[in-house]
Amino acid sequence: MENLISELKQRIIEALSLEEVKPEDIDSNAPLFGDGLGLDSIDALELIVVLEKYYGIKLNDAAQSKAIFKNVATMAEYISKNRTK
Repeated sequence: MENLISELKQRIIEALSLEEVKPEDIDSNAPLFGDGLGLDSIDALELIVVLEKYYGIKLNDAAQSKAIFKNVATMAEYISKNRTK
């Protein structure tokens, strides 16, 4: 799971062009939206693309997406259970 979390942090940084952020700067349990990393709805769309492109996961339910994108740890847990790539 730690490898997946590290990989996911790197993919988030690349997808969102967070050039000044390093993977170790992202707390796996900190919120991605609002107070934590401070992402917005456009960033959420980019995260959906990351899940589909790298892990073969399609998200269609906005409520489900909100729960999955709570933090990096919840994303990694969801990916580990649902990935097709």
